[in-house]
Amino acid sequence: MRITRLSDHDVYLFREGTHARLYERLGAHLTTLAGEAGTAFAVWAPHARAVSVMGSFNGWDPGRHPLVRNREAGVWEGFVPHVGPGTLYKYHIVARRGHHTIDKADPVGFFHQVPPLTASVVWDSTYTWGDAAWMQSRARHNAAEAPHAVYEVHLGSWQRRAEEAGRSLSYRELADVLPAYVGRMGFTHVELLPVMEHPFYGSWGYQTTGYFAPTSRYGTPQDLMHLIDAFHQQGIAVILDWVPSHFPTDGHGLGYFDGTHLYEHGDPREGFHQDWKSFIFNYGRGEVRSFLLSSACFWLDRFHADGLRVDAVASMLYRDYSRKEGEWTPNIHGGREHLEAISFLRVLNDTVHTSFPGALCIAEESTAWPMVSRPTSVGGLGFAMKWDMGWMHDTLKYFSHDPIHRAYHHRQITFRGLYAFSERFVLALSHDEVVHGKRSLLERMPGDEWQRFANLRALYGYMYMQPGKKLLFMGGEFGQTREWNHDGVLDWPLLEHEPHAGLQRWVTDLNRFYAGTPAAHALDFEPAGFEWIDADDSRNSVLTWLRRGPATAPQLLVACNFTPVPRTGYRVGVPCGGLWHERLNSDAENYGGSGWGNYGRVEAEALPWHGRPWSLDLVLPPLSVTVFESPPPEPDPAAVAPAVARKRTPRRTRKAAASHRRKSPAEEPGAA
Repeated sequence: MRITRLSDHDVYLFREGTHARLYERLGAHLTTLAGEAGTAFAVWAPHARAVSVMGSFNGWDPGRHPLVRNREAGVWEGFVPHVGPGTLYKYHIVARRGHHTIDKADPVGFFHQVPPLTASVVWDSTYTWGDAAWMQSRARHNAAEAPHAVYEVHLGSWQRRAEEAGRSLSYRELADVLPAYVGRMGFTHVELLPVMEHPFYGSWGYQTTGYFAPTSRYGTPQDLMHLIDAFHQQGIAVILDWVPSHFPTDGHGLGYFDGTHLYEHGDPREGFHQDWKSFIFNYGRGEVRSFLLSSACFWLDRFHADGLRVDAVASMLYRDYSRKEGEWTPNIHGGREHLEAISFLRVLNDTVHTSFPGALCIAEESTAWPMVSRPTSVGGLGFAMKWDMGWMHDTLKYFSHDPIHRAYHHRQITFRGLYAFSERFVLALSHDEVVHGKRSLLERMPGDEWQRFANLRALYGYMYMQPGKKLLFMGGEFGQTREWNHDGVLDWPLLEHEPHAGLQRWVTDLNRFYAGTPAAHALDFEPAGFEWIDADDSRNSVLTWLRRGPATAPQLLVACNFTPVPRTGYRVGVPCGGLWHERLNSDAENYGGSGWGNYGRVEAEALPWHGRPWSLDLVLPPLSVTVFESPPPEPDPAAVAPAVARKRTPRRTRKAAASHRRKSPAEEPGAA
């Protein structure tokens, strides 16, 4: 029995490449026809000679339920009565050439069997959401001037049930613990490695087959909705990793779908990824663009995702990406730019911004492609933000050096200042930096145990006080010692040891300070929010800069000492007088530090320094980041009553500060 779900307008948009809701037209939909309850099936296979649906309802007999072709759209449709939720099914496709037959999972299936099984499952994804207040306010939480401290998570290895042979937690079990943990840690956003269905667990989800289905490894679609709902009720935004750049070659998936290269480009120079051994989407085909566009909108619509992190954008932008001469074909102008993929990304971003106000699209883009995070109206790609891969590489390289050598690599840590506002950047210390032999972040730090923890605290402090949004992969917040293993679990027992617990407290305080201090986040993307005080003190491996927020907010002075030698009497120029409060100090004993500091505050002196009329006489603790907050800005005299003279706190002497400190474990004779 046939049921038509595609109107003429749907067909037009589908072929044009702008249909953003194919999930309402294709796939398996529970419905009633002529008084009979059942399921309507629809699948795009324009080059097939015949298509039927088979499954647990008909003994997997490919001849029982043939579908009828909508010739205009190339879609095969049909209605099967008495097929309800939980029914397994696949499409049996007879190719036009050679009578080749293929059994395929539903490309727009909403649920699939637990891998390695490959059938699709008829499913009713109805869910009653409890996040109405969040959805109304999320545009404010996702705004450019809002704080973004992102906790990146691989759901299968965050926690496991040791008493059940190391089983991963389900979506609902995670909902009971993960949102609360993320909230206690002070993160504002969570980013989930791909939850879309994928056949190979070791791909971490980046080899996607189910572009409209959450992986069934952890539960049903409603179970994932419940997890996202729980995050929202904790006031935490949810970003999903999404992979439109390539897809796996598994036989039940999208590849060679109807006996032809349908979703992938037929020329292997354009349609096959040498690095990942996977297919590349044919972005020049309108129906493929509509498929991907609809997938993106599906997660934002049905699952209330607050954003998508778009994986491997660089591989989409360049036709010669990771290819040698002769292994790629130029575009119509003879260039290397992938014009069709660029066009798709612009349509994607414009559609998301228009249809889902407040939702984000974030690019993982590793090259210097211009204007990735600028609007399409001015020639940009239209992403809300992009990962700063150059910052990640340079910073981790710098911190890997023994502190005695850092003076000779000073420009690695300051180079970002030349381009920091060319894009809207996310500073990401992601899963990619703790796998494939790179070691954990803690193990990449040089020195003895005390110095490694001090270096890691300094790295995080430096990251949080730089302009840009923040992202940290799970385990980094407490100093995971082993490299991440997707088949394992985070080493939570490490928190029984004080250095790890202290690091976790430091990250929590960083998150809360960053989110609660306008100068630390409100102008993350604006040059007015950042000013170097001294970027050139390579001899001491010291950096100092100012962070600014709205005009009514106090300023922040950030001082970084990247050697294990405490600096006393270190003078720093500041723009105003008064009492500057020490708000953060990574060397505090509470975090596992040695306790050097400035007794919580320093009075500015009317002694010009660094081209500024006032200066502070500071103690810079070893391997540390300290942050000072200026007095509140003086009110406008024209707008208020005559000012009253402010009482100045007497300045304490640095000699007193030095006499009350205890020796740092990092302090070594002859250290540079």
